[in-house]
Amino acid sequence: MPAQIKSKRGLLKSYDGCSTGVREYFEHIPTLVEQYPLDVVLAYAFARLELGQNMALYCGAVKVHKANAEVATKAVSTHHMTREGFVDLYATVFGFDLPSSAAKALKTAEDTRDAVMHGKRATDDRLRNAIARVLEYAEAINGQLSKKHQLRPFGNLRGFSGRAKKLGKSTTRFMLKGMGFTLS
Repeated sequence: MPAQIKSKRGLLKSYDGCSTGVREYFEHIPTLVEQYPLDVVLAYAFARLELGQNMALYCGAVKVHKANAEVATKAVSTHHMTREGFVDLYATVFGFDLPSSAAKALKTAEDTRDAVMHGKRATDDRLRNAIARVLEYAEAINGQLSKKHQLRPFGNLRGFSGRAKKLGKSTTRFMLKGMGFTLS
């Protein structure tokens, strides 16, 4: 089990221990921690997390499978994503599962997020640790995808796909539908 975060200072120290890419991706966390209640920080962390998950799928489709970027963008942005759906699509797009330790840590953060977003109270301790688990999850995904595909969806993505020739739009649509994306 990851280390427990016992204070706002500890949360900021956890943030500072993240890679440069993850710190830049979640750049507003330090300011938010200092100026707002932790439920606001949690909402921000999850908004960025979900964007990063979508970017992971997009990047995988474009870089790994040579999908047309325009079609891949539409597929990812219009697909109704659930937590389980993301896990399944991740495995389909990349050919391997999410890092198990990261997925387990994120589960506790999701429980806290759900409680807060549905009007339930959560202690500062629970909120701090949920935010830290989001950061750990982002680091684990970046680590796994960087090692296997030179991708860091929670970070700077300039030039991620390289110059490889991409598939045509029609072929990309068929491929993405076969992966499980819903396209209109």
